[in-house]
Parts: sequence; C-alpha cells; structure tokens
Amino acid sequence: MAAFANRSAIASLVALAILAVSAGGALAQKKYDTGASDTEIKIGNIMPYSGPASAYGIQGRTEAAYFKMINDAHGINGRKINFISYDDSYSPPKTVEQARKLVESDEVLFIFNSLGTPPNSAIHKYMNAKKVPQLFVATGATKWNDPKDFPWTMGWQPSYQSEARIYAKYILKEKPNAKIAVLYQNDDYGKDYLKGLKDGLGDKAASMIIAEESFETSEPTIDNHIVKLKATGADIFVDIGTPKFAAQAIKKVGEIDWKALHFLNNVSASLGSVIKPAGFENAQGIISAAYLKDVSDPQWDNDPGMKQFLDFLAKDFPEANKLDGSVIVGYAVAQTLVQVLKQCGDDLTRENIMKQAANLKDFRTDVLLPGIRINTSATNFAPISQLQLMVFKGERWVLFGDIISGEVGG
Repeated sequence: MAAFANRSAIASLVALAILAVSAGGALAQKKYDTGASDTEIKIGNIMPYSGPASAYGIQGRTEAAYFKMINDAHGINGRKINFISYDDSYSPPKTVEQARKLVESDEVLFIFNSLGTPPNSAIHKYMNAKKVPQLFVATGATKWNDPKDFPWTMGWQPSYQSEARIYAKYILKEKPNAKIAVLYQNDDYGKDYLKGLKDGLGDKAASMIIAEESFETSEPTIDNHIVKLKATGADIFVDIGTPKFAAQAIKKVGEIDWKALHFLNNVSASLGSVIKPAGFENAQGIISAAYLKDVSDPQWDNDPGMKQFLDFLAKDFPEANKLDGSVIVGYAVAQTLVQVLKQCGDDLTRENIMKQAANLKDFRTDVLLPGIRINTSATNFAPISQLQLMVFKGERWVLFGDIISGEVGG
C-alpha cells in the first residue's frame, strides 16, 4: 500500500508540475510593457495642431478617427487603442515637453507618427535612450533609417533625399542644360531635400543650381524670396516648403508670371490645403511625386481600396476634406500600424513592436499606388522607397512615367 501511495504522490506531483509548466506557458504568451494590457494599447502622438505647419494637424485627427473605428469593431486582438495626441506647434522645445509627458506621465507603449523633421530630431536621442519606439515618424528625413545607431526610430513615407533624387534624374534627362533656383525651409527637412537634389545631379549640381534661398518658418511671407529667385533667370524652380509656404510660393510665381518649370515637394502637394488655396490657374504644369492614390483622380473611381477609404470618411470622419492629402496619409499610416499590432499578437513589448515593424513583407494599404509595397527588415527602416512622378493639369494631378525607386542608404 505504501508503494502505491508513493506512486500516487509522485503521479500527483508530476501532474502538478505539468500543469505549472503549461500554465507558465500560457502566462508567457502574454507579454506587456508599460502602456499595454489585456484591454488597452496606449499610443502617444505629437502633431502641429497650431503654428506654421498646422495644415498637417488633420493627419492626427484622421488617425484618431481611424483608431476609433477599429475600437468600435472590437479593437486589435480584443484590445482598444487609447490614442493620446498633443500639440507642439511645430516647435522642437514643445515637442520635447510633450514627448516626456507621453512617456513619463501618460506612460504610453510608444510614440507613433509624430510630425516634422525638427520636432522629431529634438526627441530622437531621448526616445532611443528610453528604448521607447518612435515609430513611423511623419517626416521623410533619411536619418530615420539608421537601425544600427537608432534602433527605436523608424520612418514611414519615402525619404526626402529619395524624392529629390527622382526630380534630379528627371531634370538631367529632360533638361540637362537647365538653370535651377532652389527655395528651401531652413531646417533639417529643407536641407535633406536639398542634399538629395545635389546628390542626384552629381557633378552637374554646382553648375546647374544657380541660386539657393532659405527661409525661416517664422517668416510671415516668402514673396520676397520668390521675386529674388525669378531675377536670377532660372528656368527651373525647386520648391521645398511646408503647405503654408508652398501655397504662398505657387501664388506668387503666378502673380509675377515666372515661367520656370516648378517642382513641388510631395509633402505639400495636397490639392485641398495647398493647390486650391493657391489657385488652380497658378499650379498648371507643376511637377511633384506621389506614392498614394489621389481622390480627385477618376482612374480610382471603381478602385476597391479607394472605396474603403471613402467609406471610412463617410461613416467615421465626415468632417474631413477628402481632397486634403494629409487625410489619406493619416489613413494609410494608421493602417500600417494596425498591421504591426496584429503581428504582435499578445507580445506587446516595446522590443516586439520594433521587431514586427521591421518585419513587414510586401504589405499594401488600401491607398498605395499600384506597384508600391511596404517592406522592412532589421537592416531597412525605410518602409516606402518608391514614387511616381505627376504633373498638375486642370484641377488635378496626373500621374506619368513608371514607378521609380530613389533608394538612399541609411
């Protein structure tokens, strides 16, 4: 009897051990860092809802509406997104203040799609020192693709240098003897575009670029810069500015009848917030580049992805101006984040957020142009590196040429 009792006791202990291991396994499947739980994923965001770049504020509002829609449909893996978005007025010192508040007081899991090169530059080292993801930043500066030195920061949109190189390729092919005048915002964002343009032109940059004018975001108007650039006799105008200043430039170019071929950076190609206010008549023939579908382009009228986007606006964000390019950007980047969070499953640690963000394979949002896919890896933190040129005709942008890659190393 004693032997039987011993065997029973051993069997019971083995059963308990197996139970403990399996229970431990079940518990191990769910991993959380600060800002995540069984019911919630807390996400921080910083946008210029006021100040010189306030036209971009709609991007944060679009994301908030998209996440609300996701929450109304039971969230992600049963968890609701708590999206906390603050205003920094596009002022780097304010960005630092808001980032600290989000990380240290609100205790968010990560900061997502905060806008602007100078603002994100101001918190770049802080986020990496804290090991908190600075994910899918809303800026195309090339430095966001540096997984070796800044493993907690990742871009999303095509890099400014990639885009400017594509313009340079076009200029060298179509107008190799052009005289180029450049207007650029005097910050990391503007200088990044300028570097891409010069790198793309190569040894011809010095002779082709005959004038460079920089401006500060604190300037109320850039009209005097435009007049000065026209006086140089340049026949190509490269316009590197955020929406407020891009609209001013387009309007002034029209007023003084400057007939140069006008290149406009993608971040200010919005029909609703830039082109329409500047006047369609002043925008004829402007060249820019795109990676997302344009609502005003009739070729997408029966496109399933565009229908999804318009359904979202109708049901969840009816106050949005569908012609504002920042709305479609906000929608696309929010969709990309949802994909990352789905891939994370029950491992909502900061480390796994970055691991899954760096593991996107041929992902497509509803609104990417055909042929453009999102790909990332442990050594590639630049999700989108392709663009297509477009020209403004009548009251809309018209795509032309092939999808072009302007990849730039980190």
